[in-house]
Amino acid sequence: MQIDLNCDLGEYDKLSQGHNDAVIMPFISSCNIACGYHAGNQSVITHTVSLALKNKVNIGAHPSYPDRENFGRMAMQMSAKDLKPIIIKQIQQVKLAAENQGGRLSHVKPHGALYNQAANDLALACVLLEAVSEVDSSLMFMGLAHSEMEQAAREFGVQFIAEGFVDRAYTQAGKLVPRTEAGAVIKDPNLMLKRVLQMLKEHCVEAVSGEKISLQLQTLCLHGDHEDAIQTAQMINQGLKKAGFSIRAPLLKEHES
Repeated sequence: MQIDLNCDLGEYDKLSQGHNDAVIMPFISSCNIACGYHAGNQSVITHTVSLALKNKVNIGAHPSYPDRENFGRMAMQMSAKDLKPIIIKQIQQVKLAAENQGGRLSHVKPHGALYNQAANDLALACVLLEAVSEVDSSLMFMGLAHSEMEQAAREFGVQFIAEGFVDRAYTQAGKLVPRTEAGAVIKDPNLMLKRVLQMLKEHCVEAVSGEKISLQLQTLCLHGDHEDAIQTAQMINQGLKKAGFSIRAPLLKEHES
């Protein structure tokens, strides 16, 4: 009866824009920090790490394709030779920011189009896992439950954190409905909480087809880049606790007791 709540944060460019992140932090247990390639920059990374440490929230790197113009949401085709060093650089940037403040990077979660493509493409997922392993093989990898990312993590011996989404619709195949399609993003907070409790109690979620699909989750993603993000984070946090769940970040295996 415990679950991790994660949120993609640091997705802005001026420190004056970080109010939402600071207010959301107390309601989550893990954060994924933008690495500058779809949003964010070094000062924002440093500030977000500081907020995470203050709130005892696990620190993750949130690497993306080099695509600030489209917020990392445009599918790209890059060779492993070109992509891997970009991913390594992004992970290292957040890792160093955490260590400089006495913290530790716990996990990596890809962003946007990179995430969605790697969920379906084992070769791409393996590029990501190889990059993670080269930076630090003890890092955890957060990705879509029952996806090719989970398979790649097994192949590289990396601890996988199976993720579900509070505010996204699912296809019959268990993937996320593309944002370009109507109904891809769920905006009704009551529906979000209902779906979350179904995911955790019944280990399934209703797809857009109406069919129930199996889900085994260790973390739930809240998106921090919409106008009701603060209220959503608070409501989901309180709703889960009321239902008997504790909000806790996953532990690195070497730290498990």
